[in-house]
Amino acid sequence: MTITDLASLVEQARAGRVRAVARLISLVEDDGPELRSLSAELAPLTGRARVLGLTGPPGVGKSTSTSMLVSAFRARDLRVGVLAIDPSSPFSGGALLGDRIRMHDHTVDAGVFIRSMATRGALGGLATATPQAVRVLDAAGFDVVLVETVGVGQSEMDVVALADTTVVLLAPGMGDGIQAAKAGILEVADVFVVNKADRDGVDQTVRDLRHALSLGRRELGPSWRQPIVRTVATTGEGADELLAALDGHHEWLVAQGELEARRVRRASREIEAIAVASLRARLGGVRGGEVLSGLAKQVAAGETDPYTAADQLTKGF
Repeated sequence: MTITDLASLVEQARAGRVRAVARLISLVEDDGPELRSLSAELAPLTGRARVLGLTGPPGVGKSTSTSMLVSAFRARDLRVGVLAIDPSSPFSGGALLGDRIRMHDHTVDAGVFIRSMATRGALGGLATATPQAVRVLDAAGFDVVLVETVGVGQSEMDVVALADTTVVLLAPGMGDGIQAAKAGILEVADVFVVNKADRDGVDQTVRDLRHALSLGRRELGPSWRQPIVRTVATTGEGADELLAALDGHHEWLVAQGELEARRVRRASREIEAIAVASLRARLGGVRGGEVLSGLAKQVAAGETDPYTAADQLTKGF
C-alpha cells in the first residue's frame, strides 16, 4: 500500500467511513510494513480524544457499563470509539467477540465504532496493538475512546498507562473492598464504580472500599480523591453520576497539568515497547542468533558474565 493510499484511507476514516477505520485498525493489528508510514500519517491528527479505560474482575459488568457510557456520551452528541479487548480463542487465535454481542444496541449508530481485539497471548489485559488502535480512533475524529480490558483478575494493569482516566469496576458479592488493595487497584483507579448496586451487600462493599482507601491514600500535594459511584448498568441508573465523576477527573487533570504528563508517559512507554520489539526482532535474525549463541556458550563456560555479554550483544546492534 502506497503513502497516497494510506493518506486516502485516513481521510475516509476522518469522514466517518466505518470500513476505513476498520481497515486501519486491521493494518495496525497485522503489524505489516505499512505500519510505520501509517503512524507518521496519524501523528499530526492525534491528541484530541479522551481515552477512558475500564477494568475490573470478570462478572462485574464491564461490557454493560461500557454500553451505558456509550449511550451517555452519545446523548452529548459525541463520537465514541470502543476497543473491547477479548481473550484469544485457543483454536483460531481471534477474539471471542463477547463484548460486541453485549453492545448490540449501538451497532447501527454511525457515531459509534466498536472493535473487539484479541490479546493474542499478551498479558496485562490489553492487546499489543491497542495503543496504535487508540491512535487510529483518535485521528479518525472520535471524541471519546473507551478501552475495556479482558478482565482476567489482578493482572490487567496495562490500561493505566494507556488511559487518561482509569475506571475500576467492582460488584457486591465478589469479595470485600480489601480485595481491591490486594489487586493493586487502589493506586491505579481514578474512579471506582460499584455496579449491580441493586443487589444485596452494596452498602457493605462501598464501606469496605472507603475504608481501604482511607488506609492506603497518600496525600502528596493537590491530589485527586477517587469517587465511588454506584450504578446499575443494565438500567442506566447512575450514568449521570458516573459521567460527572469522569468530567470532574478530566477537569482536574487539565488544571494540574497531569493530562499532558500522562500522555507523555504513555508516549514514552510506546516508544520503549517499539524499540524493544525491534531489538528482539534483530536478535531473532540469523546474525543475531549466531551472536547470542556464541555469547551464551561463553557465559555457560564461565568465560564471561551475563551482564558483560548483554552489553556486547546490544553494542552489536
